[in-house]
Amino acid sequence: MNFNTFDAFEDAGDGRKGAEEKVHVRIQQRSGRKCITTVAGLADDLDIKRICKAFKKNFSCNGAVQKDEDSGEVIQLSGDQRTNVKEFLVDQEICTSDMIVLHGF
Repeated sequence: MNFNTFDAFEDAGDGRKGAEEKVHVRIQQRSGRKCITTVAGLADDLDIKRICKAFKKNFSCNGAVQKDEDSGEVIQLSGDQRTNVKEFLVDQEICTSDMIVLHGF
């Protein structure tokens, strides 16, 4: 018998080199209708606090920079800002659209 050796997690990789290239934009439900948007995976050489300040000013929302063991620095924004974040990062040429992964609903 010959079984096909298909690995479903082959593209995930075991190292962090593939994960660091992507910018993950997620939405998390808080309570009721409230939600927060998290942006993780931005390059280490970028000024994360300055990007967060620009997000807050352009989207008229509150935001903060949180430290995470796995992802490094993560930007948290109030409300559903996924599409706004993607458009901003592409317009300001911080990263390309194929590097951004939108998660959520």
